[in-house]
Amino acid sequence: MEPDRTYRSNVRHLYADVIYYGLLAGSAIAFLGVYAARLGANGFQLGLLTAGPAIVNLAISLPAGRWLEGRGLVKATFSASVGHRIAYLVIVALPGLFAPGPQVWWLVGLSAAMAVPGTVLAIAFNALLADLVPPEGRGQVVGRRNALLSLTLTVTSLGCAWLLDHLVFPVNFQIVFGLGALGAVLSTYHLSRLNLSPEKPSPPRVGHPLGDTARPGMPRLGDAVRPAVGLRFLTRSPGRRLLRLDILRGRFGLLLFAYLSFYTIQYVPIPLFPLFWVRDLRLSDGAISIGNALFYAGMILASLLVRRLTSRLGHHRLLGASALIYGAYPLLNGLATDPAGYWLASAVGGSVWGLVNASLLNHLMDRTPPDDRPAHMALHNLVLN
Repeated sequence: MEPDRTYRSNVRHLYADVIYYGLLAGSAIAFLGVYAARLGANGFQLGLLTAGPAIVNLAISLPAGRWLEGRGLVKATFSASVGHRIAYLVIVALPGLFAPGPQVWWLVGLSAAMAVPGTVLAIAFNALLADLVPPEGRGQVVGRRNALLSLTLTVTSLGCAWLLDHLVFPVNFQIVFGLGALGAVLSTYHLSRLNLSPEKPSPPRVGHPLGDTARPGMPRLGDAVRPAVGLRFLTRSPGRRLLRLDILRGRFGLLLFAYLSFYTIQYVPIPLFPLFWVRDLRLSDGAISIGNALFYAGMILASLLVRRLTSRLGHHRLLGASALIYGAYPLLNGLATDPAGYWLASAVGGSVWGLVNASLLNHLMDRTPPDDRPAHMALHNLVLN
């Protein structure tokens, strides 16, 4: 009976973790770029908010995966979470310490510094979730986590809309970041309560994406959600090299080139979105918050339809169609002249991204050999960043 009680306890803490992660993601993470734009950040500085963490991930993801091999994943996840999320407490205090200009550079520096433990957190949690929940229970646990995340993100975004429109700047953002810091603390607490018994054998390795939408440690800016597919494989390559360029000589190299092209085009306009919303559309922070809620809700609801659409169309057709339609998001943003146009772009963008993200990951896993996934996933991670 003890293993059953431990499993039920782990599941409860996984559900509580994702609720408080939704509070963090729907507040502090979602508004970091908007706050920087309100402070007067330019496109280069907003670009650094995205590029800085990517550079850090590029540099340390492989060493971090190797370092995590054989280590206790619960302890590593908790320690990395503390190191990553303590920065949100610093962000709350920034308006009282610095003028707007220096604050922007502090945000850039903090986002890069947070990415060091954030990369470890993303890899460790991805592996830990796979070890805590056996394959036969993952559909239910992950599905409920995604539903709870969708609900929490929507409620948090709508609550932030009211706060941002009814309180003066910068107090309104300080309270929003404070809510995010509270969510970070409570989420970290529940991560610390997970129990992975060393005596209990690990569940069978299943070479498919877990489907968990909550990606702790992976930043979000300008409606871009960085995938965390396959990061758990970086901890599961004992005695073998993770970086093998010989893989690029075959068909997998052409596939990664196509992924590189898509990711590049997708991420190029990311720094422009907050500037466009704030300075061209002149949207209120409340209107931007409603757009966040629509994007997140569309993304998660669409992800629930992926399995049905995949069985009807197949991975390849769904990937091609969703990648093509993704262009509607920047197009609708550019055509928007009022909040309604921006909200339409957010709803469409989130829905399409929910489909294209899952399709990209499923197609990638289908094209990697089951006995050599760590090296293939490592190359994908490099391409992504």
